[in-house]
Amino acid sequence: MTGPFGIEDTPVPVRWREAEVDTPPHPAGGGGLGSASGACRLVADSGDLRVIGIRGQQGRDAARRTIREAIVDELARLANLPPQRIALHTPEGQVPYALLDSPAGQRRAHLAISHDGSLSLAAISLRGPVGIDVTLVMDIPDWEPVARDYLGPAVTAALAALPAGARAQAFARAWSEREARLKYLGRELVEWSIEGDRPLAACRCLPLALPDGYAGVLALPAASA
Repeated sequence: MTGPFGIEDTPVPVRWREAEVDTPPHPAGGGGLGSASGACRLVADSGDLRVIGIRGQQGRDAARRTIREAIVDELARLANLPPQRIALHTPEGQVPYALLDSPAGQRRAHLAISHDGSLSLAAISLRGPVGIDVTLVMDIPDWEPVARDYLGPAVTAALAALPAGARAQAFARAWSEREARLKYLGRELVEWSIEGDRPLAACRCLPLALPDGYAGVLALPAASA
């Protein structure tokens, strides 16, 4: 079922598993990522799709380095290849991707990466394009003109109808949806328009279960099961 902001109401049914960390796993059912202190990597998998979450990184450079290392490690497991045979490409301003040098020939992995606060997310797909975004929930005094410019009149009206206490979470979720859709299409952030936003319907968006204070959305092909 799709909610008022174009996102399906039920969070992605991921089962986070801990990866290469010494701290105890997050309690079952919490839907979060990581431990109370220090960096912690968790991974959710569904066939050829992986979602990686890393919490606790201080500084954008460290976050970028750590999430890239995690992507290579997970691709090595997914493709049953040594890390040396995986080439990660993250050109500035372009869609990141990886090339897998497998015995059957070179294979491309589709990637999407997002950072906000102390949380980093990455999506890996061997099936086709993927988008992901995480947004820190915060009160934005000028949320209305920002929403009108980037989220469009329908979402702006839906946000305005919410109680003030619920608006920050809903805004973050709607913002993450837009960013995830744009990343799915390999586009940078642009203002909303009828014509420009029509291609964004090419994917479906699902909310991710994340720690309190964050909203995250995964964009997948519209025909995905």
